[in-house]
Amino acid sequence: MTGGTALTTTTTERFVASLRDYRYPALQDQALHDGKRALFDCLGAMLAATADSWPILGLVEGVAKETGGVPESSLIGSSMRTNAVTAALLNGTLAYYCDIESHHPTANVHATAVVVPAALAVGQRMQCSGADLLAAVVGGIDAAARISFALGPAAQYARGFHPSTVAGTFGAAVAAGLLLGLDDETFLDALGLAGNSSSGLLAWVDDPSEQSRPLNIGLAARNGAQAALLAAAGLKGPADILAGKYPFGRAFSDSWDEAKLWPQDTSSLEVSQLFFKRWSCCVFIPASVEGVLAIRDEDQVPVDRIESITVRAPLSVYEVVDGNPLRSHNLQYVVAVAAHHGTVRFDDIINDRRLEDERVKELHDRITVKGDKSLDEAAGAGRQSVASTVTLTTRDGTRHSRHVTHPRGSAENPLTEEELRAKFQHLTEGVVSHEDADALHEAVFAIEQAPDLSELFARITK
Repeated sequence: MTGGTALTTTTTERFVASLRDYRYPALQDQALHDGKRALFDCLGAMLAATADSWPILGLVEGVAKETGGVPESSLIGSSMRTNAVTAALLNGTLAYYCDIESHHPTANVHATAVVVPAALAVGQRMQCSGADLLAAVVGGIDAAARISFALGPAAQYARGFHPSTVAGTFGAAVAAGLLLGLDDETFLDALGLAGNSSSGLLAWVDDPSEQSRPLNIGLAARNGAQAALLAAAGLKGPADILAGKYPFGRAFSDSWDEAKLWPQDTSSLEVSQLFFKRWSCCVFIPASVEGVLAIRDEDQVPVDRIESITVRAPLSVYEVVDGNPLRSHNLQYVVAVAAHHGTVRFDDIINDRRLEDERVKELHDRITVKGDKSLDEAAGAGRQSVASTVTLTTRDGTRHSRHVTHPRGSAENPLTEEELRAKFQHLTEGVVSHEDADALHEAVFAIEQAPDLSELFARITK
């Protein structure tokens, strides 16, 4: 990333100067390719949420109808249009509804779910090119991760804040600002207004409907897009939101570290560090699922022979998933479901299998999660471990163990292109035909050639 010039004097000015590296001509091929993967995967998650099985599309369509506004931006999976800010809110809610879109583990942000809806809404409003949309997605994801690094994800959690919404608001503002073509001075205002409107509590863990969880993401997408649009309209914001008298970071974190705004490795962007999930659950659970399934299938251990399971998870995150009230973030629940069914579908998150299958409840109650500092240390400084060690004890006392360092879908163990397409088709079964899924894949992976977004939106709306 660019470190700014001698003319830049404040932290926020330096940050704005670095945004020039997100313009399409400046981006490297790897970042653009990974941006396409993130966009395609996120569209799959959004379309999956619109299935008739779930109530969320009807709810957001109702909001769009009530709020109205200039019909400039589309609601994904629908024939409805609304204003760009409302579209960002509602599509952001869809993006995180199934908890299956990509995630940035080290920054601990659902950056894609925030940034893509904001970029789509503003990009459609501005009739931008496919290349500009792709660059905005890549830039927004990178900016969100950088802000979260500086805040410290663990410090945000400790204070009850959701990093995806606090830092994600900046990512959405950056994506929207790039599409609006903001100059440096106006970008300063956009970031100032984004910081002023950042929010997001973790209180959604007590909402078993799993609806306030994705709404948090929608709010971040809306607030970031709105901040950029307000700045473009001439509204002023704090001049140095990142380091003024009352800096944004110190309001949300006890560990604000400005130095982490600037990448140590400038050879790649954070879009290349995303984790593409295969199951509907928190990103710190898949390693445990893989471990249990490996024991079950490779060691041929029938689930009815399991006496107990102990999972060692990174000390830095194990409390997030240990007995969490929310099923999507409850390691014991997700692992118990996986052990019985071989997978975890969003169905299993919305419907509590413990209430209808006593076997799932019994196994859930015999799973213990412990924090293991060595897993954090093995990941290295500045990296967030997603590893886990699973030890399964059978009823006859035999112990089976698996350690999973890099689960399938992580940046170190990525999904192949065929696996990514298969995931999309599985997610959107009944919503998108296989032929249309293939056509959408082609459109996304050739998006830089598109003069506008009309073809893309024709494939993701009714």
